[in-house]
Amino acid sequence: MAELEGASYKSIALDIAQRIVSGEFPVQSKISGRSLLAGQYHVSPETIRKSIGLLKDENIVSVSQGKEITIVSRQKAYEYIMKYNYLKSAYSLKQELQQLLQEKIRIDRKFEALLTEMIEASDRMQNLKPYNPVEITVKEHSQVAGKTIGNLLFWQNTGATIIALRRGTDVFISPGPHVVIREGDVLVVVGDGKVCERTEKFINTPRADSKAAFGNPDETCTC
Repeated sequence: MAELEGASYKSIALDIAQRIVSGEFPVQSKISGRSLLAGQYHVSPETIRKSIGLLKDENIVSVSQGKEITIVSRQKAYEYIMKYNYLKSAYSLKQELQQLLQEKIRIDRKFEALLTEMIEASDRMQNLKPYNPVEITVKEHSQVAGKTIGNLLFWQNTGATIIALRRGTDVFISPGPHVVIREGDVLVVVGDGKVCERTEKFINTPRADSKAAFGNPDETCTC
């Protein structure tokens, strides 16, 4: 028998009952005194007294005035084990139910959080309706050609934010302040309702040293 260090008095009572059912402790035999049992299970004599008390209450053992422990019934020991297993099963089911309830609460909270996030995202998208992206092509001889986004103070001068830059077949998402703008680039910008007009004017104002005719600015702005 494996030693049960630190076992509770209930588990010790169950182990003794199993030893009775297995025939290790026959009916009418005497089992070791509390001190010896305490040494086997590595617990105090008081813990053994409580264990034997459980078995006595179930009429599995009897205890004489001299504290002699006698095995009374193998059948009662078997019934005690069955009852313990039933209670253990019921307890396990209760524990599992509690875990499922906790999991349900966790999932419900996560669902509520995701639902709230979706609603907030929907509200943000609605608020962004006036800021639909527009595309503006950088014309030849543009004053911005050859300059970086940072040097142009783009947002300060237009109120627009560049969210992408198309250059031929290449697309640069959220280009940084060090990106140099070139003639023929297509800037994708967002801003308020007048972003197209302001940004087109800023981008396609000709350089001071150029006399090129730019035509109608709206021809390059897909607002």
